[in-house]
Amino acid sequence: MKIYCIGIGPGGEEQMTLRAVRALEACDCVAGYGLYLDLIDSLIEGKERIQTGMTREVDRCAAALERAKQGRTVAVVSSGDAGVYGMAGLLIELAAGTGVEVEVIPGITAACSGGAVLGSPLTCDFACISLSDLLTPWDKIEQRLRGAAAGDFCIALYNPSSRRRADHLARACDILLESVPPETVCGTVRSIGREGEHFSLTTLGALRDTPVDMLTTVFIGNSRTVVIDGRMVTPRGYRGV
Repeated sequence: MKIYCIGIGPGGEEQMTLRAVRALEACDCVAGYGLYLDLIDSLIEGKERIQTGMTREVDRCAAALERAKQGRTVAVVSSGDAGVYGMAGLLIELAAGTGVEVEVIPGITAACSGGAVLGSPLTCDFACISLSDLLTPWDKIEQRLRGAAAGDFCIALYNPSSRRRADHLARACDILLESVPPETVCGTVRSIGREGEHFSLTTLGALRDTPVDMLTTVFIGNSRTVVIDGRMVTPRGYRGV
């Protein structure tokens, strides 16, 4: 018995790996958050859908595992990469001891797809940090922000804001501004790879007051990040070798 855990990237067949597309084609049942299933609607036409809302991830995976135990060919999908803030870890936990094998199929995470929209902000070492404190305590998020700032990492911020935590990006910027210069180059990308995609460049000082939401990924440069012809670039140093 096997169940696939598939990262669908930003959404849409053209932004998925061939391996992911072929795995979906082989499935007769697909589980996921409603928005993500809609993004791949053309690929899962005629297949059973297990659809749940946010915070119902355990129920979704459990239902998919039950289908797999019944002999169905099942996929659980995540946007971006299934192992980066996705469903892969949870699915492996729930499948332990059941005899169901979990095959994780990677996808393009927002740090990579959003970075490509901006230019090349993550050419050097970088950190991905989610500002959602639903599953991670805020004091731990603060610790990670300070650690990334101390290490002069470029930073990709996931889940920067929502209605319930509208001030989280401003709070994160205030923490970074304790040691990172306000003129540091930053960028935001909203609806990566989807209709209405939009990006903008800014600075860390201005970023704290920039409107963002759950569809936005935020990029904060390091001490070497610059703007070149309107693109955000962190040189790795090839030209100095």
